[in-house]
Amino acid sequence: MTGAGAGADAAGQRGAVDLDDARRALRGGTAVVLPNPAPLTHVVTATTPQAVNEAKARPPGQAVALWAHDAETLHAVTAVTRLDAASTALAGRLLAEEHLTLLLPLRAGVRPPCWLAPAGKDGWVLLFGARWQPLGPLLDEHPVLYVSSANRTGLPPAATTAEALAMFPATVPVLHPPHRADVPAGGPVRRATTTVSVHPDGRLTLHRHGAQDQPYPHPDDYLDHLRARYGSQRSL
Repeated sequence: MTGAGAGADAAGQRGAVDLDDARRALRGGTAVVLPNPAPLTHVVTATTPQAVNEAKARPPGQAVALWAHDAETLHAVTAVTRLDAASTALAGRLLAEEHLTLLLPLRAGVRPPCWLAPAGKDGWVLLFGARWQPLGPLLDEHPVLYVSSANRTGLPPAATTAEALAMFPATVPVLHPPHRADVPAGGPVRRATTTVSVHPDGRLTLHRHGAQDQPYPHPDDYLDHLRARYGSQRSL
């Protein structure tokens, strides 16, 4: 802790916390709001789905995304999906390189790991893929994390630290960004991640608009960009 204490300035006003304070909060089961690189908004994460939902002021049993930042965790997830090897490889690249949120189809009759259940709904599992290098020391301690957009129910996701501090109660620490804002004035508006569904046959469909597809005139244009960049799913 520094100054007046974690998350407070010299006058006792609430402020953002440093990485060590955020790590301690996560270890203690508290939800923490974390920044992302542009053009993404902040997210709220915790080691339990209940903590994420409580921070967002929504029902504790609501589905949340699993943060697919750990290679072994991601392998355990894809092992219970209906994707073949080529589509599994594609999903991994979309998570790591595009920082998308993905919906992957689960195999019927296969019991997934118990920690995966909170991210599953209607035969699909929801994965969040962004892994920002400055957050590595925090993420690496928790192979299983749950995550959602950093917003309270009915409000848009927090695009800045100030918005997150104003939106969330003092019981939810907000991590100070590792450096100054990386979007110049007039740059793209920050948004939550685009969500794409990866189907068993390798098709990609847009499930939710977001940061990655916003520069494109039409959703199909963004999907065409993905197909051109990553080639045929069956050739990966």
